[in-house]
Amino acid sequence: MRNLRLVVILLLVALVYSCKKEDNKTMTYAVESQKDANGFAYETVENDPTGLRLYTLDNGLKVYMSKNTDEPKIQTYIAVRAGSNYDPKESTGLAHYLEHMVFKGTDEIGTIDYEKEKVYLDKISDLYEQHRAEQDPDKKIALYREIDKVSLEASNYSVANEYDKMTSSLGATGTNAHTWYEETVYKNKIPANELSKWLALEEERFGQLVLRLFHTELEAVFEEFNRGQDNDGRKRYAAMLDGLFPNHPYGQQKTIGTAEHLKNPSLVDINNYFDKYYVPNNMAMVLVGDLDFDATIKEVEATFGKLKRKEVTHPTLPKEQPITQVLTTEVFGPTSESVSIAYRSAAVNTKEEKLVTLCDMILANGNAGLIDLNLNQKQLVQRAGCSPTFLNDYGYHSFSGSPKEGQSLDEVKELILGQIEKLKKGEFEDWMIEAVINDLKKSQLQEYENSTALASAYYDAFIHRVDWNDKVSFLNDLKKITKQELVDFANTFYKDNYVVTYKRKGEDNNIVKVSNPGITPVKLNRDQSSDYIKAFNAKTSKPLAPLYVDYATAIKEKKTNSGLSVSYIENETNDLFTMNIIFDMGSDSDKKLGLAVGYLEYLGTEKYSAEALKKEFYKLGIDYSVNTGGEQTFVGLSGLKENLPKGLELLEHLWENAVPNKEAYGKYVESIGKGRQNNKTSKGSILRSGLLNYAKYGENSRLRNIISVSELEKIDPQELVDLTKNLKNYNQRVFYYGKDVDGAVSALNTFHKVPEKLEEYPEATVYEEKETGGNVYFVDYDMVQSEMMFLAKGEPFKAENMAASTLFNTYFGGGLSSIVFQEIRESKSLAYSAWSNYSTARKKDDSNYVMAYIGTQANKMPQAVEAMMDLMSDMPEAEEQFNAAKEATLKKLAAQRITKSNIFWSYERLQKLGIDNDNREEMYNAIQNMTMADLRDFFNKNIKGEDYNVMVIGNKKDIDFKALEKLGEVQEMDVDHLFNYEKAEDVKM
Repeated sequence: MRNLRLVVILLLVALVYSCKKEDNKTMTYAVESQKDANGFAYETVENDPTGLRLYTLDNGLKVYMSKNTDEPKIQTYIAVRAGSNYDPKESTGLAHYLEHMVFKGTDEIGTIDYEKEKVYLDKISDLYEQHRAEQDPDKKIALYREIDKVSLEASNYSVANEYDKMTSSLGATGTNAHTWYEETVYKNKIPANELSKWLALEEERFGQLVLRLFHTELEAVFEEFNRGQDNDGRKRYAAMLDGLFPNHPYGQQKTIGTAEHLKNPSLVDINNYFDKYYVPNNMAMVLVGDLDFDATIKEVEATFGKLKRKEVTHPTLPKEQPITQVLTTEVFGPTSESVSIAYRSAAVNTKEEKLVTLCDMILANGNAGLIDLNLNQKQLVQRAGCSPTFLNDYGYHSFSGSPKEGQSLDEVKELILGQIEKLKKGEFEDWMIEAVINDLKKSQLQEYENSTALASAYYDAFIHRVDWNDKVSFLNDLKKITKQELVDFANTFYKDNYVVTYKRKGEDNNIVKVSNPGITPVKLNRDQSSDYIKAFNAKTSKPLAPLYVDYATAIKEKKTNSGLSVSYIENETNDLFTMNIIFDMGSDSDKKLGLAVGYLEYLGTEKYSAEALKKEFYKLGIDYSVNTGGEQTFVGLSGLKENLPKGLELLEHLWENAVPNKEAYGKYVESIGKGRQNNKTSKGSILRSGLLNYAKYGENSRLRNIISVSELEKIDPQELVDLTKNLKNYNQRVFYYGKDVDGAVSALNTFHKVPEKLEEYPEATVYEEKETGGNVYFVDYDMVQSEMMFLAKGEPFKAENMAASTLFNTYFGGGLSSIVFQEIRESKSLAYSAWSNYSTARKKDDSNYVMAYIGTQANKMPQAVEAMMDLMSDMPEAEEQFNAAKEATLKKLAAQRITKSNIFWSYERLQKLGIDNDNREEMYNAIQNMTMADLRDFFNKNIKGEDYNVMVIGNKKDIDFKALEKLGEVQEMDVDHLFNYEKAEDVKM
C-alpha cells in the first residue's frame, strides 16, 4: 500500500462513478483514489459532506477517518464482520461472550506470571470440554466445582480489569462493546493526544486472546441473559424474528444464546472463532475527531499493520422461502399489551431498501405520516409507529401498536393495516416524498456534525459492505422514485405475507430459572500490575490543556422590541436552528399546566385542523414542541433556518387561536389513564420513579401530586386552552442557537406579541426531602432477577465537594475498573450491573445523595447485598488504582469541551446551583492536589455509616425477606399508591 518514494499527491479517478441531479445541478459522487505525501493510498468521495478518507492497509484492515475539531477527542470503533449469525449451532451466544472476554487481556495484559497462569488456564479449558460432554448431572456439578477450584488458583496470577484501567488512564469515555447478528464492535472515545497509546494497547488486545477469569464472566453473561428474560420487548422482538426467519440465524440464533449453551461453553470453540474472524482483513478501524490524517495513518500502519492477514470464509447461511400467508405468534409477560406486524424485505444496499425507507417515512415520520395523523393525532390507538431494519441477507419493516383502554390487539392491528392500505392506494399528498427527503436530510445534517453518530455510520457501512459513495448518494437516489413507482411497489410488497406478534399480559411459561452456582470469589490482585501496564503507564503523551468557558462572552444577548431577553449563540456548523421561549414556572406552580400544553398537541384552529397544522409544519421542515416540567416550561421551535419566520408565525397562530375540542379532550383523558395503567406495569418505572421518589419524599412528592382521572374528566377543555394562551402573560426569556440572530429577533418582533407588562410567576409547591434510613420498600413483580437501589440523604449541596465527589465516583462506583464493579461482578460474579455514586443535587438548596444499585437473580441477592454494604462501610484502598482514577478524571476534564448550544444549557444548570462561572477549573485544580487520604476523608464523612432507604423489586416467591429485614422494616408497597393512581376499577373511561 505504501510507496515511500512518492512525495507528491496523486489523484486517480476510480471506476466507480455516479451522477445525480439536484436543483438543476449535476451532483457527482465519484470515488477518487489518492495518495498522501508519505505514499499512503486512500479513497474519497466527491461531494461527501463528511470528508471521509478510507484507507486499506496491506493486511486488509479498512481504516475510516474523518476530521471533527469540536473537541480534542477521537471517537474510535474497531469493528469485526462477525456476530451471532456465525455462532456454531451447538454454541449459540459464543460471539457475545467472546466480546466480553476480549476485555480480559492477553499473555502480557492482565497477568503477573503468564507461564504459571497458563497451566491453570489450559486445565480449565480441558475441564470445560469434559463438563460439556458429561451427561450425568451429578458429575457435571462435580466438574464445575473443580473448574471453580482451579479458577481460584489461576486468579493468583491474574490482575482484573487491566485493560479498563489503561483506557481509563487515557481519559477514555464510553468504553464498551456490542455484538449483533453480523457484527462485534469495540468502542472508546479518547482524548486526541492519547491516540498513540490507545493504538498500541488495541494492537496488543486484538493480537491474542487469553480466556482468563472465564467462569465469573460467564456468570455475568447469564445475568445479562436473565435481564433479557425480564424484557418483554425483547421477547416480542425475538418471536417476530422467529416468524420472519424460520431457517436463517436472524430468527433462529439469539445473540445472547440459549441457557443450555451458556451453561455448557467450549473454550476451544471460542478460540477457534477468534482465530477465524478476528483478522485484519475482516476488521475495520473507525476514527472520527480531532486528528491529522497523514500522521494518524502512519501510526495505524505501525501498530495494526503488524496483524497477520488470513483468508476468511464466511459460512453460507440458509435462504428463506417467500412468506405467502399471515403468520401469528404470541408472547406473555407482566408489561402492558402490544402488537407488532412485520414484513420481510430484501437486504441492505438494494433498490428495495430505498423503497421501503420511503414507505416507512410516509407512514410514520413522527409528524405528518399516515400513522402519525390518522392514528396517533386522532388518538385512535394509544400509540403506533414503524421502522425498517436492513441487514446483509434480508431486512424487515416492522410496525407496532399499543391499545387504548378496552381496545383489542386485533383492532390495533387492523387500524395499522388500514394505513398501509392508504399507502397502497396512493392516499397521500404529492409533496410528501420531497418533504420526507428533506426531513431525512435534516436528520443527516445533525448526524454528521456529531462524531459518534458519524463514526457509527462508517462502521455500519463496513459491516454491511456498503460503498460510501452509495451511502452519500442515497438521499438523491430517493428523489428518483416517483409516487406511482412507490405505490406500485407498496402493492406488491405489503400483502398477506406478514408476521403478527401479540404481546399479552400473563405468565411466561418459557422462563428459565437457574440455581446459584456458588462461585468462589476470585482474587482481584488490585495491588499488583503486569509488566505491560507498568510500561504503558510510564509512557507519556503531550499534555492536553483544559479549556474553560467564559459564559459572559460566550452567551450573547439582544432584546426584542417588547423588552424580552434573547440569549444567543451562533451556529457555525450548518443552517439548522433551535429557539426556545423559556418560562421559569412549571407544574409546581400550576399542576394543570402540563395537562394544558399536552392537550395543545391535539388541537387545531379555525383556519387549520390539527392534522393540517402538522402537515404545514412538516412542509416547512420545522418541528415545534411545548413541554412542561416541575419548574420550567419550554415552547420550542427547530429546523431549517430560512423557514424560521414562517414556522414561528404558524406556532404563534396555534398558540393564539387554538380551539378546544371536547372529543379530543375525552380521548386525551382516556390516553392519560391508559398511560398510567401501562406505566405501573414497567419495572423500570416502578423502581426508578415510583419507589425512588417515595424513598426520597414519602407521601408528598411531585410524582404523586397529580390530577386523578375522575378529576380530569370534570375539567372544561376551554380552561386548558386559556391556560396555554395566558402563558404569554408571564415573565419569559428566549434562547436562540443558529445563524442570523437579527433575523430571529425580527421574527420574534413580528409574530411573538406579549403584553407590555408581564406577570410574576405563581408560588410553586415545595416538596420536602425526607430523612432516610431503616426502611425497605418492596414491590412484588413477576421477574427472574431482583433489582435493588440504596438511597441515603447527604449534606446540602456544596460547590467545594464537587471535585472530591467526581473523583470518588470514578474510583469507587462508576465504570468497569471501579471498586464496586470489580468486587461484585469481576470477583464474586453476583450481578451483571452494579454501581454506586455520590449524586450531586440539581439545586443549591437541595441535598446530595448516596446511591447504589444491584441487579441480580434473586437467589444471589443476600450475598450481593452483603458485598455492597461491606464496600459502603469500608472502602478498599488501592494507591495505584486511586492514582489511575485521579489521572483519568483529570484527563476527562482536560478533554471536555462545552460547545454550541450546550454552552447555554450548562450555564443554566450551574446557575441553579448558585454558580456563575465554569467551575471545572476549580475542580481540576483541586483534584490535582488530592491524595488517597483526602478521598478516605470524603468517604468517611459522606458515605460511611449513612442510613439507607432500600428499594427492591422482584418476585415475592423468590425473595429472601429475612435478609431484607436486616436492612430495615420491610414494607410491601402498592404500585397505585406509589404513583397516587386510582385503582383501575375506579376509573371509568
